[in-house]
Amino acid sequence: MRIPHIYQDGPIVVGTELQLGDDAAGHIGRVLRMQQGQQVSLFNGEGGEYLCTISQANKKNVFVTVDEFHDVSCESPLKIHLGQGISRGEKMDFTIQKSVELGVTEITPLFSVRCGVKLQGERLDKKHQQWQKIAIAAAEQSGRNFVPVVHPPIKLEQWLAQQTDETKLTLHPRAEHSIKTIDSISNFNRHSIRFVVGPEGGFTDGEIQAAKAANFIDIKLGPRVLRTETAALTVLSALQLAYGDLA
Repeated sequence: MRIPHIYQDGPIVVGTELQLGDDAAGHIGRVLRMQQGQQVSLFNGEGGEYLCTISQANKKNVFVTVDEFHDVSCESPLKIHLGQGISRGEKMDFTIQKSVELGVTEITPLFSVRCGVKLQGERLDKKHQQWQKIAIAAAEQSGRNFVPVVHPPIKLEQWLAQQTDETKLTLHPRAEHSIKTIDSISNFNRHSIRFVVGPEGGFTDGEIQAAKAANFIDIKLGPRVLRTETAALTVLSALQLAYGDLA
């Protein structure tokens, strides 16, 4: 049986006993129903993972003894920042989950003209927290020892205006370049890429022009029109295959 891989925020020190946080303890004690003597693998996002043995466990509290540190990583050499137009309901959750599994580094949810989602104040804060928890769970499931950051949602124009040395990409069905040819572009950074995907209704002409004005390069994926969640995952897969670690 695979040893559960669990995120634990904060310092982890070999040779000490550690009380797990509420989320980790709940997953181990209530969901997995693990018992004293069983092993778990903990990571805190700072690199590597810690093999631990459960010393106490119930539905509310779990204590572990930290036995060993393993300096392992399955992170891609390609850093990818996804700017994702916010989609309705579970589609956004699905995009975040699968993007983390595919090795995304950062995700910024974006409000655009046609995103169709109205969130603000406390509701927005709760949704952001939910998205970050989805990213943590996906990192646990996929064996990553790094948790991608889900940034607080911002307007598309704010994200486009951010200063960066990343290669910047957007999707267009009649673009000159594809992922196969973007390495011919001057100043192409094959180690760090950000790309933007529109919401279910797509971008307006004005938003497309704003992306071009911010030096985003149009690329095409093929002859078919993809849904927003499909587009994001297709771009991630293609980039990882071309420049990352997808075999």
